[in-house]
Amino acid sequence: MDFMLLFKALIMGLVEGVTEFLPISSTGHLIITGELINFWTKEKRDVFEVAIQFGAILAVCYEYRERIFSVLRGLTTQATAQRFAINVTVAFLPAAVIGFFAISAIKAYLFNPVSVALAFIVGAFVILWLEKRQHEVRINSIDDIRWADALKIGFAQCLAMIPGTSRSGATIMGGLYFGLERKVATEFSFFLAIPTMFAATLYDVFKHRHEFVLPDMPVFAVGFVVSFVSALFVIRGLIRYISRHDFTVFAWYRIAFGIVILFTAWAGLVHWSA
Repeated sequence: MDFMLLFKALIMGLVEGVTEFLPISSTGHLIITGELINFWTKEKRDVFEVAIQFGAILAVCYEYRERIFSVLRGLTTQATAQRFAINVTVAFLPAAVIGFFAISAIKAYLFNPVSVALAFIVGAFVILWLEKRQHEVRINSIDDIRWADALKIGFAQCLAMIPGTSRSGATIMGGLYFGLERKVATEFSFFLAIPTMFAATLYDVFKHRHEFVLPDMPVFAVGFVVSFVSALFVIRGLIRYISRHDFTVFAWYRIAFGIVILFTAWAGLVHWSA
């Protein structure tokens, strides 16, 4: 077994788990990290990222397992559970439809470090603007979200198909813009991640099924476990963090990270694939 490859898998799993639910773009970080550490071939890296994203989404399912089981049990009898399920489904649909038709073109032209860096910086200024504007809270509970609110957040999620934008960032900041309380916007983003990432995972697994070979399973296992554990810590930490802080610090991080990528590309310090 190649222990250096396992170590790189650990790094990639950690990057995925830490960044997936923060508004800093896990896809962007995976693209940058994969380039820096020269992790596997592009084809195998794509499949590996499917596995570690699955680990991160299972962390959400585990953390909110009681709410998920409660909704499933009440789908046929409870109006609250039915409304919750409808809202998540409605919010999921825009990205599902647009992504089905556009994701191949997006991956062909935008999945590179320089495009990611630009999206990092643009997204940061959007976060700073949203945090500076007056935040009028209309919705203080997930159960108070209407289908129209969910649909708006769903369209905001479509922006995350641009690597470097951040799915969590788009949905959380979209929720804030449309009147959700900060914790409500964050938790709805977590729940919306479940069908979105499951659908993307199943699609990618089918598309790249020939790349799943037995000798590679230890590498997948390391990335999966590290992603799951680190994502679980981040989910819990983020909920505590937003009870006292806003998202401005993540915007400044995005700007700094994006500038570093652009500078290294311009100066020739790192020969990015773009």
